[in-house]
Amino acid sequence: MKLKIAFQMDPISDVDINGDTSFRLAEEAQKRSHQIYYFNPESLVYESGKIIAYGQKVDIDREGKPVISLQKEQKIDLSEEVDIVFLRQDPPFDMLYITTTFLLERLKGKTLVLNDPYWVRNSPEKLLVLDFIDLMPPTVITRSLRSIIDFRNRYKDVILKPLYGNGGTGVFRLVEGDKNLNVFFETFVNNSREPIIVQQFLPDVSNGDKRIILVDGEPIGAINRIPPQDDIRSNMHVGGTPAKSNLTARDTEICKRLSPVLKKKNLFFVGIDVIGQHLTEINVTSPTGLQELERFENKNYAQTIWEGIEKKWKSEQ
Repeated sequence: MKLKIAFQMDPISDVDINGDTSFRLAEEAQKRSHQIYYFNPESLVYESGKIIAYGQKVDIDREGKPVISLQKEQKIDLSEEVDIVFLRQDPPFDMLYITTTFLLERLKGKTLVLNDPYWVRNSPEKLLVLDFIDLMPPTVITRSLRSIIDFRNRYKDVILKPLYGNGGTGVFRLVEGDKNLNVFFETFVNNSREPIIVQQFLPDVSNGDKRIILVDGEPIGAINRIPPQDDIRSNMHVGGTPAKSNLTARDTEICKRLSPVLKKKNLFFVGIDVIGQHLTEINVTSPTGLQELERFENKNYAQTIWEGIEKKWKSEQ
């Protein structure tokens, strides 16, 4: 089976080849004799009924110089010239991101798009989790200072973050008596129309924030992300340290609850975040952690992912 696969992602030449999940997926796809193309979300075009991307064919050689070789940019008809589009750009989940999902949704029935753009648009990381309220910590989503104050008065120690943020950006912890809440709120609402998500602080985060990777609704493994001593954020973008981890009985219970929902929504490649006993996020845009998982387990999980994708593509022909 030789497929043409286009990755919609942020600049591929800028990625960390030893940590980036999109790079690892592209590398493994090429090893399986698939042709790989890359295009930036800003190059996606609707043109007289067609969905077009201005992209480049990619050749990857991890030992080569350069590792990533890009051919001359070309105009690609995504419904006629490509078998699979892998939606892998990072948030922010802004109007550009949302628009790309509307355009890619028009490929339905012609080209397989992973994850399903309809459900990516309607399942942001911090909103899909609201369907599992019994699994998550106490939470409020608001732009009301009064509701944030009431929530902190109730739970004493809370985390505030932008609803559509990613990578640990803009995350604050406010304990009882902290006088910075008003300043934070004024700064945030004056610079953004985005709501704020507030959650009860989970002390278990000091032991790590677990990332579990699910493929077609089934967990394939997990890594733990340990925050620095002087920070509450465990994201690897901001200094969190990856560590080997296993699935607990609670992790398995959470995955079983999520599995039918993820399958129904065609959310094929997903990363969920678990702190202690609580589910905190369901990452469906561009989940990370694949290379770290492969190193800890000494297994080729990218191969497992592509075997599943190839099977899915074949079943839809």
